[in-house]
Amino acid sequence: MALKVAVGEQGDWVVLRVSGEMDLLASPVLRQRVHDAVAEGRRSLVLDLSDVFFCDSSGVGVLITTRRLMRSCRGRLRLILPAQGAVDGSHVNRVLAALGVRRLFEVYPDAESAVDDSAAPLTA
Repeated sequence: MALKVAVGEQGDWVVLRVSGEMDLLASPVLRQRVHDAVAEGRRSLVLDLSDVFFCDSSGVGVLITTRRLMRSCRGRLRLILPAQGAVDGSHVNRVLAALGVRRLFEVYPDAESAVDDSAAPLTA
């Protein structure tokens, strides 16, 4: 399945809803959408990864690069990685945890909490 990225807005936040596989062939699509948002001056970004069912090292690389980009422009990045979802929870969450980089990200269970500045992120 190809990677799909739907762009939406919630308040000051750009929400990129990602579905499919984040692999070597598809990851550049997400990278480009992130760069497009930043080029438009957007500094608050949510990546909804609820419907990503496969993520390899290139997908993780895009997430880490996105984090670095948002920090360099004094932006904010939040991920949506639900505990329950597609098949036994978020595949991306398990991959990030296995690689020891999950703690680098602010993670929320859904879009409503991700765009709510008073909501606390989930613990790693």
